[in-house]
Amino acid sequence: MALDIIGAGFGRTGTNSLKLALELLGFGPCHHMFEIRDNPALLPAWEAVAAGGAPDLDAVFKGYRSQVDWPGARYWRESAARWPEAKVVLSVRDPDLWFESVQATILPTMEASGTYDTDHANRLTAMARTLVMEKTFAGRLSDRAHAIGVYEAHNAAVRDAIPASRLLVMDVAEGWRPLCRFLGVEEPGEPFPMTNSSREFKDIDWENP
Repeated sequence: MALDIIGAGFGRTGTNSLKLALELLGFGPCHHMFEIRDNPALLPAWEAVAAGGAPDLDAVFKGYRSQVDWPGARYWRESAARWPEAKVVLSVRDPDLWFESVQATILPTMEASGTYDTDHANRLTAMARTLVMEKTFAGRLSDRAHAIGVYEAHNAAVRDAIPASRLLVMDVAEGWRPLCRFLGVEEPGEPFPMTNSSREFKDIDWENP
């Protein structure tokens, strides 16, 4: 199965809401870090990437029609080249709000790697720590100026590389309209899914998904 939708937005830009929205619109299943959390069989391939290997895109996204969030968002350029007909969605939010959300959620989760009671949780967070904290943010995810600089440079790179006809830059607070117009589908008769707030994230049990 080829990807139809490539999510280039960093984690904590509404990616879980976007995942649920894409699945409601028929573009599922959608790959997200939560998919690796819930399906341990998906983890070894991403661990190999974290160890320095190039992602086998056909393998890591096998069975998925769309992708959002880390770790896939780190390889948006490779995915866009692999599936040139796929559309790209760049989820964005205010940079300072994004930084504060990261500090309250994924940063402490990754920093706790090695302290969880299950092997899967420790391996998952170690993989995320390598690909996100170390390889994306050079170990400086808690440095506001540096992290926001990386975030903004990433968003600019996506905008520069992907033709406007193929790219939607979206804040999930905008709801269904921009996404449905971009994908050429009708808006559902239900509210746009807004989930995985910082408070909700803190309630996630990484050891018992």
